Amino acid sequence: MAYIDALLADLRLEVPSAADRTVSSIFIGGGTPSLFSGTAIARLMAGIRSTVSLAIDAEITLEANPGAVDEAHFAQYRAVGINRLSIGVQSFRDDQLKQLGRVHGAAESLGAVAVARAAGFDNLNLDLMHGLPGDRAGDSLRDLEQGLALQPQHLSWYQLTLEAGTAFARRPPQLPPHDQIAAEFETGCGLLEAAGFERYEISAFARAGRESRHNMNYWEFGDYLGIGAGAHGKVTRPTSIERRVKRRHPSAYLKEAATPASVAIETSTGSALILDFMINALRLKRGFSRALFAARTGLPESMLEPGVAAAVKQGWLDDDGERLVPTALGYRFLNDLQLVFVP
Repeated sequence: MAYIDALLADLRLEVPSAADRTVSSIFIGGGTPSLFSGTAIARLMAGIRSTVSLAIDAEITLEANPGAVDEAHFAQYRAVGINRLSIGVQSFRDDQLKQLGRVHGAAESLGAVAVARAAGFDNLNLDLMHGLPGDRAGDSLRDLEQGLALQPQHLSWYQLTLEAGTAFARRPPQLPPHDQIAAEFETGCGLLEAAGFERYEISAFARAGRESRHNMNYWEFGDYLGIGAGAHGKVTRPTSIERRVKRRHPSAYLKEAATPASVAIETSTGSALILDFMINALRLKRGFSRALFAARTGLPESMLEPGVAAAVKQGWLDDDGERLVPTALGYRFLNDLQLVFVP
């Protein structure tokens, strides 16, 4: 329980940043939180409820690794208020899972979904990847079809990226041709739409009313508190945006939790906030309003105009005078669209 105690002490350190605001969502993720017992999660939730004002209908998500699923734990999670599960399936092909360094296989993924349903979870996200090393035409679509057959309420379908500092970045694998990846993604989007899913973010698809509220807050540049090893938080101050990052290594975090030494603070001000905002908000299929930009950054709407003009000229952005919405071409070249707003 030492880590739970550290989380709650960390929350007490952060709570002044929430002022008198109500917490509308919680995301318990990173590592393998499904290894925690039901008793541990119950203690965490009780501590959160006694420390912050939690909305009655709060969305409370727990990430689960299919290789770390316990039927009794899932039932206990549901009983203490967890109402959404996100299961990191990634692929239903054992050879690909091994290549990705995952400890589970396809059978464990299928079992995790069955256990979640038996425990009463009716809001389920599945994480799936496409464009994996060695994929032949149709491989990722078969994964997607198997995921859809499990009837989740939400599906995150994203392309493998070679992140700096990872084994794949040090020894890049042979990825499928770009044209194959692009064609299969478009076909997959069609399969998702036909199955009743709406693409509301660059790699997020949901049934009506099942969009991730927690992630929508990120993408709309809202504030959030981050507790735990390596956690990130964002808080709007009167003249800046403050990013708060916790100690990454668990032992260092446990030693320093709830002390100023555990937090690294970065601030963004002025025109730098434009790109910060765009990196998030332009991920949304429906775009954003100029009013939201002004409210979340404190900057005048006029500061958008040079970037908007350039993006509209490229055919990457639609502008009706109130809302700014990525076009299909802009969505395809999202990184380029975002970089138009570099100050």
